[in-house]
Amino acid sequence: MTRTVYVNGEYLPETEAKVSIFDRAFLMADGVYEVTSVLGGKLIDFEGHAVRLERSLGELDMKMPMSREALLEVHRELVRTNEITDGLIYLQVTRGAPGDRDFLFPDPETTEPTVVLFTQSKPGLANSPVAKTGIRVISIDDLRWGRRDIKTVQLLYPSMGKMMAQKAGADDAWMVMDGKVTEGTSNNAYIIKDGKIVTRELSTDILHGITRAAVLRFAREAQMEVEERSFTIEEAQQAEEAFITSASSFVMPVVQIDGTKIGDGKPGARTARLREIYLDESLKKAV
Repeated sequence: MTRTVYVNGEYLPETEAKVSIFDRAFLMADGVYEVTSVLGGKLIDFEGHAVRLERSLGELDMKMPMSREALLEVHRELVRTNEITDGLIYLQVTRGAPGDRDFLFPDPETTEPTVVLFTQSKPGLANSPVAKTGIRVISIDDLRWGRRDIKTVQLLYPSMGKMMAQKAGADDAWMVMDGKVTEGTSNNAYIIKDGKIVTRELSTDILHGITRAAVLRFAREAQMEVEERSFTIEEAQQAEEAFITSASSFVMPVVQIDGTKIGDGKPGARTARLREIYLDESLKKAV
């Protein structure tokens, strides 16, 4: 079935969707994006993604292209039209297509932003078999720009990181800056040490993950201790458990870092419990 996508106010077959070659996302990576999960036909943590979208746009001096209510309706319409039960909705907002290439920002009064949304069907998204076995990660230098808190479409280095991991026979990479782990290529990174959930504190060094915020909130509600601080690869290798979080992987165990097994090399009980809590609580609030 041909997907229906959304481009600048229109719902179109994906084969008919077009964006200008002068769009600044294409020429300058001048845009931001969000990915929202769909489980059981409902959106997971839509409000959090909408709030972060507004923040990212504001940090780049771009305007919100529509109200949250209108944005929610576009998401719901794409879920209905494409008959998505489990999957993802990708949203991208760019500074638009001013008609020619220039380093200077175009006048927002004369250049409208480009807004694109499309769905990805992923049946059984919450029941990934990888959650039962865990993933293996390698460490790489964090060579990204300094505003990782803005969810921009500048994803070349994270993409390169995933390729480095694949070539090394691993599943993903954790990035390291000044000797400390920042985050994964497309996820936030955690360890469990002395019974505490440890993850890097919020700053411009990492993305302010929507799943991260929810998982830490649920963990505290479940009387689990959380410590927001940086940690080294060596500390992670000696941890009891390790995991990542993201909108598409939820809570995913990490069982090996740079060839060293974490614990007994199997997903830990606390990580499994966090995944269970996150999915249960998020589905209750899904829209």
